[in-house]
Amino acid sequence: MKAVVLALTLAFAAGQSFEPVPEFAASKTYVYKYEALLLSGLPEEGLARAGLKIRSKLLISRADQNTLMLKLVEPELLEYNGIWPNDSAIPAPKLTAALAPQFAIPIKFEYVNGVVGKVFAPDGISAVVLNIHRGILNILQLNLKKTHKVYDLQEVGTQGVCKTLYSISEDARNENILLTKTRDLNNCQERIIKDMGLAYTEKCEKCQEETKNLRGSTTFSYIFKPVANAIMIQKAEVNELIQFLPFSEDNGATQMKTRQSFEFLEIKKDPIPPINAVYKHRGSLKYEFSNELLQAPIKLVKISNAKAQTAEVMNQLAKINVENIHENAPMKFLELVQLLRLARYEDLEMYWNQYKKMSPHRHWFLDTIPAAGTRDAFRFIKEKFMAEEINTAEAAQALVAAVHMVTADPEVIKLLENLLASDKVEKNPLLREVVFLGYGTMVYKYCNETAPCPADLIKPIQDRLSDAIAKNDEDKIVLYVKVLGNAGHPASFKSLTKIMPIHGTAAASLPMRVHVEAIMALRNIAKKEPRMVQELVLQLYMDKALHPKLRMLSCIVLFETNPPMGVVTALANSVKTEENLQVASFSYSHMKSLSRNHATVHPDVAAACNVAIRLLSPKLDRLSLRYSKAIHVDYYNSSSMLGAAATAFYINDAASILPKTAVAKTRAFLAGATAEALEIGATIDGLQELLLKNPSLSENTDRITKMKRVIKALSEWRALPADKPLASIYVKLFGQEVAFANINKPMIEEAVRYAKELPVQGYGRDILKALLVTGVNFNYAKPVLAAEMRRILPTAAGLPMELGLFSAAVAAASVEIKPNTSPRLPEDFPLNKLLETDIQLEAEVRPTVTMSTYAVMGLNTDIFQAFMIANAKVHSVMPAKIAARLNIKEGDFKLEALPVKVPENITFVNVTTFAGSRNIEELPAERITHLFPTKLIPLSSSKARSSERASYVDSMLSSSELLPEEAKYAIRRHKVRGFAKKYCAKHRGVGLKACFRFASENGAYIQNTLLYKLVGRHNFSFSVTPIEGEVVERLEMEVKVGPNAAEKLVKRINLNEEDTTEEGGPVLMKLNKILSSRRNSSSSSSSSSSSSSRTSSVSSSSSSRSGRQINLAARSSNSSSSSSSSSSSSSSRRSSSSSSSSRRSRSQSGNTSRSSSSSDRTSSASSIASLFSGSSSSSSSRVSRSKRVTEKFRRLHKDYPSKSSSRSKSNSASFEAIYNKKKFLGEEEAVVAVILRAVKVDKRMLGYQLAVYLDKPNARLQIIVSNLSSESNWRICADGVVLSKHKVTTKISWGEQCKRYSANATGETGLVSSNPAARLRASWERLPSALRRYGKMVNRYVRSKILSDLIHTKRANSTRRLSVLAVATSDKTVDFVFKTPRKSVYNVTLRLPVSMPIDEIKGLGPFDEVIDKIHFMVSKAAAAECRYFEDTLYTFNNKSFKNQMPSSCYQVAAQDCTDELKFMVLLRKDSSEQHHINVKISEIDIDMYPKDNNVTVKVNEMEIPRTSLPYRHPTASIEIRQSGEGLAVFAPSHGLQEVYFDRRTWRIKIADWMKGKTCGLCGKADGEIRQEYHTPNGRVAKNSVSFAHSWILPAESCRDASECRLKFESVQLEKQLTVHDEDSTCYSVEPVPRCLPGCLPIKTTPVIVGFNCWPSDSQTNVYDRSVDLRKTTQAHLACNCNTKCS
Repeated sequence: MKAVVLALTLAFAAGQSFEPVPEFAASKTYVYKYEALLLSGLPEEGLARAGLKIRSKLLISRADQNTLMLKLVEPELLEYNGIWPNDSAIPAPKLTAALAPQFAIPIKFEYVNGVVGKVFAPDGISAVVLNIHRGILNILQLNLKKTHKVYDLQEVGTQGVCKTLYSISEDARNENILLTKTRDLNNCQERIIKDMGLAYTEKCEKCQEETKNLRGSTTFSYIFKPVANAIMIQKAEVNELIQFLPFSEDNGATQMKTRQSFEFLEIKKDPIPPINAVYKHRGSLKYEFSNELLQAPIKLVKISNAKAQTAEVMNQLAKINVENIHENAPMKFLELVQLLRLARYEDLEMYWNQYKKMSPHRHWFLDTIPAAGTRDAFRFIKEKFMAEEINTAEAAQALVAAVHMVTADPEVIKLLENLLASDKVEKNPLLREVVFLGYGTMVYKYCNETAPCPADLIKPIQDRLSDAIAKNDEDKIVLYVKVLGNAGHPASFKSLTKIMPIHGTAAASLPMRVHVEAIMALRNIAKKEPRMVQELVLQLYMDKALHPKLRMLSCIVLFETNPPMGVVTALANSVKTEENLQVASFSYSHMKSLSRNHATVHPDVAAACNVAIRLLSPKLDRLSLRYSKAIHVDYYNSSSMLGAAATAFYINDAASILPKTAVAKTRAFLAGATAEALEIGATIDGLQELLLKNPSLSENTDRITKMKRVIKALSEWRALPADKPLASIYVKLFGQEVAFANINKPMIEEAVRYAKELPVQGYGRDILKALLVTGVNFNYAKPVLAAEMRRILPTAAGLPMELGLFSAAVAAASVEIKPNTSPRLPEDFPLNKLLETDIQLEAEVRPTVTMSTYAVMGLNTDIFQAFMIANAKVHSVMPAKIAARLNIKEGDFKLEALPVKVPENITFVNVTTFAGSRNIEELPAERITHLFPTKLIPLSSSKARSSERASYVDSMLSSSELLPEEAKYAIRRHKVRGFAKKYCAKHRGVGLKACFRFASENGAYIQNTLLYKLVGRHNFSFSVTPIEGEVVERLEMEVKVGPNAAEKLVKRINLNEEDTTEEGGPVLMKLNKILSSRRNSSSSSSSSSSSSSRTSSVSSSSSSRSGRQINLAARSSNSSSSSSSSSSSSSSRRSSSSSSSSRRSRSQSGNTSRSSSSSDRTSSASSIASLFSGSSSSSSSRVSRSKRVTEKFRRLHKDYPSKSSSRSKSNSASFEAIYNKKKFLGEEEAVVAVILRAVKVDKRMLGYQLAVYLDKPNARLQIIVSNLSSESNWRICADGVVLSKHKVTTKISWGEQCKRYSANATGETGLVSSNPAARLRASWERLPSALRRYGKMVNRYVRSKILSDLIHTKRANSTRRLSVLAVATSDKTVDFVFKTPRKSVYNVTLRLPVSMPIDEIKGLGPFDEVIDKIHFMVSKAAAAECRYFEDTLYTFNNKSFKNQMPSSCYQVAAQDCTDELKFMVLLRKDSSEQHHINVKISEIDIDMYPKDNNVTVKVNEMEIPRTSLPYRHPTASIEIRQSGEGLAVFAPSHGLQEVYFDRRTWRIKIADWMKGKTCGLCGKADGEIRQEYHTPNGRVAKNSVSFAHSWILPAESCRDASECRLKFESVQLEKQLTVHDEDSTCYSVEPVPRCLPGCLPIKTTPVIVGFNCWPSDSQTNVYDRSVDLRKTTQAHLACNCNTKCS
């Protein structure tokens, strides 16, 4: 018999006629035993897990030929929550009983050749129960082949269509056939999965190269028994493992295990009896989603009485949590979210009618509705807005939140579409922006989940866009383009392409702002169709006729498409020949930044950029920050799979000081996914112009007409496009634009008008009334659903597994202000009454924030939940109680911090990991088991968890008194590593102790990895408590200003006493006095300031040194005083040192050498050392590469150098004389008193007192800070005297009686040569050692020779003096000269990005009005300059060329090249070779020309005598004044900063906001030196001669009033050429100046121009033709005309 069975088996394996189909014979019922166990948790045993177990008998019988019936008999559900594998599953009888009626109903399914087809069931079977049946049918799914033992295929299962490997073998001993099939859940054609809150995330391919975050596989093991012509399933076991890795694989994983057992019991003869029910088609074997998304896994809600349940939660949130938010408030908020999520629209209407008139309830309801995220919730918001039951602010807030939280579906999109057409939305700019942008976002979310996405969704926006283009409505075009950008639908690509400047004149006529938005809108489309977008933006980038800004934006979009190597290389080759430096700089920096960051950039893009950078010149890297840049930085940790990237784009187009566009965006990387977190962009194209330009310019049509008449002679002159002054900003969250604002002139005017109409005074009075009369008392709470990210996927058993991250927060603030005024103010008090009122305010503020975050993994259905949960709770409350008093009349101000009740921990963070399970029938019996528990904890309320956590922390910290303290403990059942630490800091001054506690119990003992360190229980807390015995009653700050300030002084100061006890005893004190007197007498020839400093030095040194050290100090002092002088030594000493300066200067270029005696130093003083006019002792200098300053510093406050010795001495002695006359000012001179103190319970006071004294006759200010403690004499004394308006001297000392440390400083202004300079000299006797220690720490990281010299001041040949000289050698350069204590001299040149107002410092600047002066200096700071000197013209871009000017003809030196024509500067050389300047600005003409060795000025043909200068225009901000040897015109508000002219030179400066908008000989001021020579028609000339000639204003005839006799001609080439076998004539396509008819040239110059050749019969305009060849011809510069001249 065995041989027969084996033969049959072999026949089956060999593919004979044996049918490998499971047998279910008719009229028989097959009985199987079925068990399923699903558990979630960590893989190790001995840890907590949660899950569900199902046990049942299965009856299977045939209903007809291809249909079987399946019925569960005696089903039982068991809940598992405990330590695996020790604990057992606990029956859930109520849940089993509730589902028993559904299990009793058999289902039907098609079953042909082992394949499960359609599934049929009555309506009475819920989706959850039917999915459990599908889990059973999944075992019966068998695609057996007769001809293969090992094969794979894509097989349909519960989880989708996934790759399945079959392996068939034989068990000859037991006469069975064995089958193993393995399903790879990561290799599926169709994976059934549902996401929520992940629409904005993208899969990070690079992050998951090594680690897949979600992996799963299912293994089926079958034992078949051959029967007749088929096989029968004897036994089947299913093992499935799905693991989630929040970090890399080495850091551990959480898992969901599913085990199924299917075992044959018996065959019954009777079939399953049918029931009287209608069977409907309910899908196939694939899992069917039901209400999983309605139930959050952190809280299972059973609706028994929806109205009562909602009312209970609303009352708790509205009443209990307003004043003091409990830590469980976020959970209550989430519970309310779930209740509203389960509610129908009618229920929402009912709740609204109940709560809309209850202020706190209404607020909570409207904040929670968007978080519900349902279609009914969105419909409710829309209907209430349309019915005007919610105001605009409430509607905007609700709609913004709903757009991002509501699940996108066609019905919701339709609701939004209806809102688009609403007049209420159209009339409100804020709501229009919110609704339209939200529509694009909703379409984007829907298309991310639906493929293919219907194009009809964006058709309403496309139609509106077409209509807006037809009406040329720029604002609406921009709005609709932004909507299409948010939607990111590929079907919108065509619409966007039509408005780009590549489709002819229609698109080119649109404003550049529209083109910018269209290009940026391609970025979301590029995520889906990168190749299509790539081709378009590359075409835009390569079009060099486009505006540079558009090309740079195209570059941004291009790299977001992850271009291949070929595209990047093509881009690099284009950059090699790029003439626009802005584009070249931006492209180069963008590729360079991407090549350096491989962590988050696509590896192919990074490699391509690395190659491209090698093709380009590194010179592009040297361009300044005024050129456009792109910066990309990132960080990614592959072990934790965490990372972040930041990108900044700085786009300029005119090399101005402020960028035209700036964009900054961030991207986050987490758990194998990435998302664009935040992006902010700002455009300030015209903000400077809007703020600084004269507003009347655009209205003066007469001026524009007059200037156009002047320039009409220019050949083919074309105005530059005049962009509207505009600033804009936008904000994107997760790649979706959520808000934008445009600022232009009409908007500002409207805002000003609106502000004028507002009753500001009334509002101000109401605020004062509330603060000073009635008081303020309000509470505010704001809930936020910060995150809800969920992924649901079915298991092999048919139950859904969910991964989720939830985060909810509630912030609240309670503010109470109680006023008290004396005398009491009436309600309608006048404002001047406040000057005579004593005002007292007492305010109590209690801000609170609480936040709960849950990370979950496990089973989630609407009837049962079993999860592993990691919960983090953050709670923080920072109460404060402050009292303030203000008496303006008396000059009193007092601020008190009063005691306030605070919780034990003002901030705490609790993190707990546990297994939780609950079912809908036994919600009060919810169970949790901590991951490392000692026992199972039944959870009946949140108090149980709180008390458990509190006892856990207290047990670990109960003995924590000494700090730091570490308590190690062990749980008997698990060798868990736990520890607790506590750190405290005390401040007796305020009587408070701050403690930080940390306790942890984690799984590092299992695996020392990141995941296992995070799981478990952790507690962080921060507390502030009073110090026992040092309790502070209050903290006070008092300020008294005025002549009675001394009344507030708590501690009387008497610093004139000299009997302070010093360290070292009486003997050292006497010796110190002797040494001091000797030193003073020996230093009588020195300045008093130096003498004073040396005296304090020896005095302070004697307090801490031994007798031997004092003797050394005395010798050093004597040597110093006899051989060197101070900063104010006599001129004879200076002259002796300067005689050797020339010899000494030759040695300064080498290393610094130090002489051993001061006499040697005096004889070798360097020229740089003489700058300081301090000690003539100096060593050789260390000089940087910058140019040296070798002139002497000349003071402005004395007659220098005549009688310099006596004057210097008297001037320096003035501070000493004032100080010695009265060292410390009296209380009658106190003007400010500030008291900072802590008042203890025993009325003792600790704190500080600051007193400010003012001696007006001597211009002296003294500040003394002292300790209020009666036991302390520590003070800070600062004394300053303004000796003149150019010199100030200060002295600061501190320590006991202000005698321990001291330092002096003198600052003065003067001149070095003719340049303004400032000098600071500092000296000291003794400084705290901590300064040197900190200096060494800084010098360790920031190497500086100057700092190193300061640190080593105690070494040989070092003084205790530091000198710094700053010389403004030009508007943009400052030379610093440092002389350190080691007598080393350093030169440093600092180049500034903006100009300094040097002339204004000298008092030579224009304008008397303060506003005009500020305006002028702001404009001057970044002005561009064009100048002419010795026949060489230097353009605004600092490019030089020789300009041979024509005789008597004006050339355009510079003009506003926009349609506004704000100014024009014309240049002319007369017959005597003298220059003339004509400035056309506002409605005046200004002529400047030489006359009688001076420069004369005419305004509108009227000569202005020099005695009448400066001339000021009566209406416009224009001024003409004498400047140096010439005259200057200033008009910064017109864009013309300055026009200066003297007999030899001239210069023109334009404001920063005019850069890129000028033209003429001086160029465009755009930084583009490669295309500097722009002619009037916009072409770029090839040489400077042709360029200069193009800007000549030719004469019309000899009857012109001017003496110009030149005109422009297209010159014919003398010889004919043959082109395309035709004789052709060649004419210049560039105009050439020639003499008028009847005139002969007397001066010419060669010029190379372009020629175009064509047959002689052609009639087209020559200037529109291209260049065929370039030849040299002669241009006329001067003419001699006869009487026949016409």
